[in-house]
Amino acid sequence: MMIGGKIQEMEDDVTVEEYLRKEVADWDDEVKCVARFKAFSGQRSDWESLYVFWRDLILKVARHLRIFIIRPSQVKMWFNRGGLVPLCLDQVLLEMYTAGELLRNLGVADPASGWVSQMLWRVVNLGGLLRPSTQEKLAEDYYIIPVLLKEKALQVVQALSESHWTASCVTTWRKFQEISGGLKEAHAVLNHLCEHGKAKYLVTNKKDLMEGVKVSLSERALSGTTSLDFDVLHLISTVEKLEHQLNVIDQRWKRSRASALASLKLGNKQVALKCSREMKLASLSREKCTALLNRVEEVLGVIADAEASKEVAEAIRIGTEAIKENGINYDEVELCLQELNECIESQKQIDDILGANAAGAEIEDEDIEEELKQLELNFVEVPTQTSSGVDAVVAGTQETADALSDSLSNLHLTHHARKDPKAKHAVESMGASSKDVSREAVLS
Repeated sequence: MMIGGKIQEMEDDVTVEEYLRKEVADWDDEVKCVARFKAFSGQRSDWESLYVFWRDLILKVARHLRIFIIRPSQVKMWFNRGGLVPLCLDQVLLEMYTAGELLRNLGVADPASGWVSQMLWRVVNLGGLLRPSTQEKLAEDYYIIPVLLKEKALQVVQALSESHWTASCVTTWRKFQEISGGLKEAHAVLNHLCEHGKAKYLVTNKKDLMEGVKVSLSERALSGTTSLDFDVLHLISTVEKLEHQLNVIDQRWKRSRASALASLKLGNKQVALKCSREMKLASLSREKCTALLNRVEEVLGVIADAEASKEVAEAIRIGTEAIKENGINYDEVELCLQELNECIESQKQIDDILGANAAGAEIEDEDIEEELKQLELNFVEVPTQTSSGVDAVVAGTQETADALSDSLSNLHLTHHARKDPKAKHAVESMGASSKDVSREAVLS
């Protein structure tokens, strides 16, 4: 166990070293390193900025490693630079402890202990009886970072919320410890939640000792525990035991199968037959265990649905009382809901229109840009027309107008125009149109 712990510490040290180089740009600067690693001297104003640097860096590294319980020796290993450790680190930790930014693990009350013991530890903490004097350094013990403890507690509640849809839930102590990250971590998180009225420790001794935790998953504090909570704890504990038993049965079946195959290869049919019987018994045991597990989970599901229905009914009851107290009738509530739905629909339509306009504006801009590019290309490719070219265009236009006039004369429309004013007007209009065409051709 100690070897595994040492390996984990070495891996953490490598991770911290990489993190420090990314977090502190000038971490490898020798001049800056000498200035930062020296001991504090003079008045507090002389080393206040250096203290803030190391304090914030300790919090960042702890958050990076996802831990909130530290030891002084562990912190020194984080910043060990070729055998050189910051001389000011002991005083930094002491200042953090004095300011309440570190809590000694002994000062965290064990939720499993009696309320007298918990009150005693709180009095000791509030009175500062365990805090060393300013001339001493922190003892080699575990210390809790309150800021990170709060973050961890929120993470634990969030993890429980993902598998429960009620306002509170009951879980076993083993599961709570697993989510928290360890035994010390679980005690610290549970103590923090208990202090804020968000959790309660459960223990029952019906047949064997069962420990659990009831946690509030909403903003409201827990009102208390009921007999149903202990029954749910018993059922959840049974589920965990059955799941563990299933794993044991599966492992036994795999071993029996491997032994049976090996015996068949060696030609030992008697041993192979024995292993086959063990496999059959394991399969029967698994079926019974699975059936019981499904039954218990079904009961838990019914209880959860009942609790959810109870919460919905309670919310309806509170809403009804609020409506009666304020003298509001149901027709007014229905009208308000209808108006709210209409407002929501109107807002959606406005958003859709704005979105469509925005899309259209983008398309028009693209078309304009494309048209501009096309005009630029035409301007470059087509040579500038000379005055002779313009005269040719005017002459061609005049010829077209003369030809149109001759055609009209050949039709002998003048005589008919005297008798029919409308025809005369039509001729004049056509003549005016021809002149306009000529004018537009010249202008273009």
